[in-house]
Amino acid sequence: MHISEGVLSPPVLLAGGLLTLGGIILGLKNLKNEKLPQVAVLSSAFFVASLIHVPIGPSSAHLILNGLVGILLGWCSFLAIFLGLLLQALIFQFGGLTVLGVNTFDMAFPAVICWFLFRRMIKKDNLKLSFIGGFLSGFCAVILAAIFTSTALYLTQKRFLAVAKTLIAVHLPIATIEGLITGFVVTYLLKVKPEVFYE
Repeated sequence: MHISEGVLSPPVLLAGGLLTLGGIILGLKNLKNEKLPQVAVLSSAFFVASLIHVPIGPSSAHLILNGLVGILLGWCSFLAIFLGLLLQALIFQFGGLTVLGVNTFDMAFPAVICWFLFRRMIKKDNLKLSFIGGFLSGFCAVILAAIFTSTALYLTQKRFLAVAKTLIAVHLPIATIEGLITGFVVTYLLKVKPEVFYE
């Protein structure tokens, strides 16, 4: 769901940059040494998952995994997603440096929202509820990311409204797939390494 360079207006770019800076600061405040490997692994997973993308006007559709990142990292999601997007911009020219703040916020803040909403559903003694919590986190994070990206486009130019609607519609099946992936990963981790949810 990268927005390309040269699309967004300066006020939107500035707002996205400032919001992302705030998220990164909160992420660093919540980062513990033992969480560093987890942030690195999830940043890598995010990096790989979002490499294969289909262009949709000035944006694109692809797997994100921000719901999974959110449910495991909370505010540290900003760190993992920022690093993944920064590497994609530098190595593959996906998105870009000027839109890095907006792109990060559009994907990381939904992850944090889903962490707040669904983390209490993740319980080792109730795998069904945990799967539902994981599914909702994966699904809602993608839909919210599509809405935030569409809003950034719309605030730049109202003529992007058609693209914004298409972006949300295209991500409905992706959100369902990500919900299922997140649900299965959550239940698997609860069986083999439940402590990752309680650090």
